[in-house]
Amino acid sequence: MSQKEHWVLTFVCPDKPGIVHAISGAVVDAGGNITESQQFTSEDTGRFFMRLQIEADISKSDFEKQIEKIIGDFQLEYVLDFVGRPMRTVLLVSKAGHCLNDVLFRHRSEQLPIEVSGVFANHPDLESMATLYGAKFEHHAINNGLDKALFEKRLREFIHENNVELIVLARFMQILSPEFCEEFAGRIINIHHSFLPGFKGANPYAQAHARGVKLIGATAHFVTQDLDEGPIIEQNVTRVEHSDSKGKLVQIGQDAESKTLTQAIRWFAEHRVLLDGQRTIIFR
Repeated sequence: MSQKEHWVLTFVCPDKPGIVHAISGAVVDAGGNITESQQFTSEDTGRFFMRLQIEADISKSDFEKQIEKIIGDFQLEYVLDFVGRPMRTVLLVSKAGHCLNDVLFRHRSEQLPIEVSGVFANHPDLESMATLYGAKFEHHAINNGLDKALFEKRLREFIHENNVELIVLARFMQILSPEFCEEFAGRIINIHHSFLPGFKGANPYAQAHARGVKLIGATAHFVTQDLDEGPIIEQNVTRVEHSDSKGKLVQIGQDAESKTLTQAIRWFAEHRVLLDGQRTIIFR
């Protein structure tokens, strides 16, 4: 008996009757078995979203032929991948190491389905941490616009040379150019602290402490040309007390950032995040 393959299929199409019947029929025709299924219809955009996990004992290319039979009828935009395949990822960092440490630790512990292709930094501070986990580290200082252009040029080369699929800003304190954001739209994830009110600048936790905030947290989102305005993937909040010091707020905030970023990476790598305009559909 041949070994069954386990695939994950995600697709988006205009909503119309018969989609589920058609895709289920294609799976049956391929001799497949659906092991997980989630779907959603967006009333805002009129689009249908679906994520399936499928076991079958035919080749991936043969299964794709079964899907292609219905692509034209339903205008399917689909992705077919193997369940659990590590997604090739590059991490961008500056000086803060909490998010990088958490991602690299969970990667080494096989808790994240990613392959860390490399770590790019605009400061040398985190080289020892990356090296500890066996990750390639490149440092390119950014002091002006020319430096930034050269940094992005080298990063582009690395992405294409290594077929990188996901770019993660793990507390990378630089703004990517609009051209870079557009080129890799839907493939760049950033982590940002979350406060009400929204504190900006170098010391948001000090500002939060001074204003006596009661909730702090973090938001993981896609990067777009509009700074910190990309579609949100995951958010977490934690209640804090008036007795918490500025240092305690930093610790709580960094824990929230690490947890939130890691979750967003996991969902993306498992093909659980689909874009619906400025929103995300998350199939947990």
